[in-house]
Amino acid sequence: MMHRFLSVSLFCSLLLWAAPATEENATPAMLHPLHEVNQTAAQPAAGQKKLKTNRINMLLMEKKVLEKKLLDNNIWSKIYSNYHVYQELKKNEEKLNDKINVLNRTHIRTAKEERELEQKINEREILQGKLQLLREYEKNPFKKFLTPPEIGETPTVGNPFAVISALSYIKKLQSDQEEYANRYRSLQTIMEKFMKRKRILEELTSLDKKNEHFKQELKDSTEKINTFIPILEIFKTTQEVYDKKIDEIKLNLRADIKKEMEKATVTGGIILFFVLLIFIIKYLVRRYMSDNERFYTINKALNITFATLLIFILLFAYIENVSYLVTILGFASAGIAIAMKDWFMSIMGWFVIIIGGSIHVGDRVKFVRGNVEYVGDVVDISLLRMTIQEDVTLTSYMHNRRAGRIIFVPNNFVFTDMIANYSHAGLKTVWDGIDFMITFDSNVSKATSITKEIVKKYSKGYTDITRKQLNKLRSQYSMKNTNVEPRVYSFIEPYGIKVSAWYHTNAYATLTLRSTISSEIIERLQAEKDIFLAFPTQSVYLDKDVRKPLPPEEIQDDEETLA
Repeated sequence: MMHRFLSVSLFCSLLLWAAPATEENATPAMLHPLHEVNQTAAQPAAGQKKLKTNRINMLLMEKKVLEKKLLDNNIWSKIYSNYHVYQELKKNEEKLNDKINVLNRTHIRTAKEERELEQKINEREILQGKLQLLREYEKNPFKKFLTPPEIGETPTVGNPFAVISALSYIKKLQSDQEEYANRYRSLQTIMEKFMKRKRILEELTSLDKKNEHFKQELKDSTEKINTFIPILEIFKTTQEVYDKKIDEIKLNLRADIKKEMEKATVTGGIILFFVLLIFIIKYLVRRYMSDNERFYTINKALNITFATLLIFILLFAYIENVSYLVTILGFASAGIAIAMKDWFMSIMGWFVIIIGGSIHVGDRVKFVRGNVEYVGDVVDISLLRMTIQEDVTLTSYMHNRRAGRIIFVPNNFVFTDMIANYSHAGLKTVWDGIDFMITFDSNVSKATSITKEIVKKYSKGYTDITRKQLNKLRSQYSMKNTNVEPRVYSFIEPYGIKVSAWYHTNAYATLTLRSTISSEIIERLQAEKDIFLAFPTQSVYLDKDVRKPLPPEEIQDDEETLA
């Protein structure tokens, strides 16, 4: 438009300048009436010619600017240009083939014809190389740009995590849709420029009808427009179909996302309700229950209950066909039961332990597996195993010589192995015994009396505790012998009299009281002159008599005896 305005301004200035100049340069001959008539007739013709020339120049300038815009960063024009070049090269190849065929059919060729044939063959080889480079423009060169972006597989929104992928997929679809729309707009823009160029060429042809160059350009422009018209129609139809499909997918995905968010909100609300309920129950239990062991068991049961509820809530919320899952599990249960027999048995053992109440966390137990014994405290009972912390006990002292280990006992061992509980049902004490040997000539009654006195003194507190605990257990178990007083027995053995003392002691500290009582028994017995500790002895006599000589009194007694 700026060029057109400048051209019109220049033309008007020329007209204004030319009129006075004509009057000033007029000769007397020109002022003759006949010359006045000729001048009057020539002036419009000259003005029209100048106007026509100026209009042509203005159109050429506008055409030049338009063609520059068409060539700069315009993929459609470049593709068409390559396509057009390919078509021209194809036509040239056909002409060369016809010429070569004509020359080949000539049986007797002159030297000039031979050179011409050779030249044509070389030209054809060069031309075929160019055609090979432009092979992609042979048929439907705009196919790559007319084909919409691949939609891909639409994600299924079946859980909250799939919402993220669905939103990302929607964003990708919108980006692809916008990019494809930009392609269509760019083709529309190029078509508008093509039409404008055609109008310019039509006007130039009408202004200069003898200019063959304008006619050829108009023909090429018309051909180019005729090439792009069906492409634009196809593009428009394809874009409409593509947009409808994208809109349908986005609408369905948004509906699925909304539905999934509502379901996730409801599910989250249910889970939050159970979480709050569990916390309230735990708070009440912690506040009003003083027994730590019971609190631990209830806390464990609440955690397992919550985990089970959570699994069932998620299963029913996010598995579409729960009955199908149940059917599959039913068919697979036999194989699963065989393959995971130990796991299932451990789970069943956990139910027996928890429901039966035979073992609790904090109990001291003795576990026997084969020829190995372990004594320790139960620190955890999980779904598959019990965790035991080994302590220094009589078993450690006499058999293992090791302590402090963490021992994992599968729950299914409650069905097959011996497990002794030292602190079942609130009992905190166990019977422990100390044995020692005295000689046959010792005062047995005094030894047993001293032993009983000592064990009574040190075990009195534990005896009273045991009596109270057993009285509580009478309502639960049939107990006939509830005598908890210390007991002392004496037995004849090959090397002397064995005194066996039994008393109640702390189930978690048996060695401490055992050591204290043993030390005092030894100390008291050694102070007695008529009590002698017995132990196996052996004398060996070689070459000479190594026995000590007897005192004179004993020798005299022996002689009197012999006499």
